[in-house]
Amino acid sequence: MLFNSYIFIFAFLPICLIGFYLLRGRTAMGARVWLTLMSLWFYGYFNLNYLLIMLFSIGFNYLVFRRLTNSEAGKKKIYLVTGITVNLGLLFYFKYFDFFIENCNAIFGTQLPLKNILLPLGISFFTFQQIGFLADTYRGEIKKCSFDNYALFVSFFPQLIAGPIVNHDEMLPQFESIGKRSFDFDRFVRGIYIFILGMGKKILIADTFGVAVDYAYSNLATGINASESILTILFYTLQLYFDFSGYCDMAIGLGQMLGIDIPVNFNSPYKAVNIIDFWKRWHITLSRFFTKNIYIPLGGNRKGNIRMYINLFLVFFLSGLWHGAGWNFILWGCMHGVLYVITRAYHKSRKADKKRMGSAAYSGVIKVLAIILTFVFVNLAWVFFRAPSVSEAVKLISGIWNAPMTVPGVAFAECFNLPELWYALKICGLTNLVYSRYIIMILYTVFALVATFFLPNVHEMADRTKYSAFTAVLMGILLVWCIVSLSGVSTFLYFNF
Repeated sequence: MLFNSYIFIFAFLPICLIGFYLLRGRTAMGARVWLTLMSLWFYGYFNLNYLLIMLFSIGFNYLVFRRLTNSEAGKKKIYLVTGITVNLGLLFYFKYFDFFIENCNAIFGTQLPLKNILLPLGISFFTFQQIGFLADTYRGEIKKCSFDNYALFVSFFPQLIAGPIVNHDEMLPQFESIGKRSFDFDRFVRGIYIFILGMGKKILIADTFGVAVDYAYSNLATGINASESILTILFYTLQLYFDFSGYCDMAIGLGQMLGIDIPVNFNSPYKAVNIIDFWKRWHITLSRFFTKNIYIPLGGNRKGNIRMYINLFLVFFLSGLWHGAGWNFILWGCMHGVLYVITRAYHKSRKADKKRMGSAAYSGVIKVLAIILTFVFVNLAWVFFRAPSVSEAVKLISGIWNAPMTVPGVAFAECFNLPELWYALKICGLTNLVYSRYIIMILYTVFALVATFFLPNVHEMADRTKYSAFTAVLMGILLVWCIVSLSGVSTFLYFNF
């Protein structure tokens, strides 16, 4: 089930909220069970087979958790290794098995058949979340957790499919406190506000850029000109951010409606001044997971500089592999890893503290140049993230100088087929359909760039906004605009991971 669908907005969400608040006043456990059942409906709506996989994962990991909490110290490591192995084995089978077979066939000349396994939605997210839970239990951070709380912790529908990857100490205390706090109207309204803004980012911005991006990649074989190559790279950078951050904003908004705080996953990442700053702002909870469960256990920065740089690079290699079963994802991770290590080494040679690795180290023109250079690198790296293969990524990038630099074609501009904006232009006297498409493309791009670099992000806006009748009208208009645009429903990009 998609957040941006009629069944979610008009059926699932109202039923979920009404049932939750009716039960919350009577029984906290009943409210938690209700949320869990609604979450299972939400997940099972995609495919009942997915639901069986997730139920197995929840049951198995809870059993391992109980063994970890009830066993003597000598056996705990065995249970932890067993739990992690089964989790990674499940993830490997569904996500990486065909990739493994493809590479075996290519290297050894074999003809092993592919299984064409359908990837269960969100398996990367709920698998990592449960591995983190088991690791925290092994470290002694979790002493007890009831099954109803654990099942809700894993399946909680706002962040089930595409994160954020939450920690136990962020969610379990809140689940325990259900029924102990009175209804917070201001928080509920804030949740609606954040949810609608997130929906607008996804439906009105990300999906619009996505049409142009899909067009360009589908026409790589026949060729696109240099300007279309440049715009395609930029458009995907904007599409991915507004799509994924839009999902996370909607998740946070849903959590607020239920009185539950979900951690922020994005903090204006394209305003980053270097790659270190970028990864403090982009997909924050994934970076936190890798730091806590990979980087630090490997030794972090405690075993010398060379070992630290190897550990950092390994984290980004695994991050690329986590995102997808393909050499393009691995290359994307390695690109970030190499630049991250170089940047870290440079700052270390300058004896810069952690604060000076961020925007505090820059000012004026230098800061602007640093942001631009970081943004350009991120744009180029995203090409390997989006392209179906490394060769197609190289083809798109090489098209910048190999293809003629002409005005984007009419078909490319017509991807921005937004009737509501076209009618606005018509009212202004512009009736030429072709020109209007170009104008809409330019306006959309300028607006997205201004929003990205100069406007506050959704959470900063939510903190600053005074909720009034005027705000309600604006949000109502935005909600209606989103709803009437739902006919072309598209999944969130991170559902693929």
